Amino acid sequence: MTRLVIFDCDGVLVDSEPIAIRIDVDMFAELGLTVSEQEVIERFVGRSPEILGRAVEEQLGHPPPNGWMERGEERLRRAFAEELRAVDGVEAALEGINIPVCVASSSGHESVRFKLELTGLYERFAGRIFSASEVANGKPAPDLFLHAAARMDAVPVDCVVVEDSRYGVQAARAADMAVLAYAGGLTSADLLEGPRTVVFGDMRELPRLLGGHA
Repeated sequence: MTRLVIFDCDGVLVDSEPIAIRIDVDMFAELGLTVSEQEVIERFVGRSPEILGRAVEEQLGHPPPNGWMERGEERLRRAFAEELRAVDGVEAALEGINIPVCVASSSGHESVRFKLELTGLYERFAGRIFSASEVANGKPAPDLFLHAAARMDAVPVDCVVVEDSRYGVQAARAADMAVLAYAGGLTSADLLEGPRTVVFGDMRELPRLLGGHA
């Protein structure tokens, strides 16, 4: 039986990824690096910000200028404050789920709280939010999902992860968890398909799909 539903945050609960990708491309351009939106999706969506920073350093051959990461984070925060919305249908989906839920995100705690508060979702998950900053290895390693399950007193095989990135889906499989892979965002369905995975395109389907896992 499904004992716990573990939600990713970006792209699953909040529609943050189009905003973040736009700003990432602009910040790369500020350094003279040409990186397409599709490349950002394929390389960085679902991973921690530190991965992006290391990739920039590798591409430049030296660390980015002082303050570059901080400027990007501030631009992102301002854009979220103006534009961020909950993923379409997720509030209705949450209303229809009657088993424990939590969040496991590659973003830091402050960032997750900020985004969930902006979209009115924070109180649904308060006290049950876990960040990659708490574990040794971020997605696609299973560490974060295993940590969330342990903190929620659930065994991995009784957990279902709701993810929208290929790195997140890989992490859930590595944790021996079933996956509901949301293809209504930026990652194409073919990159999400695989074992113990159901790909879906409308968040309103979640309660029914979870019933299938119970």
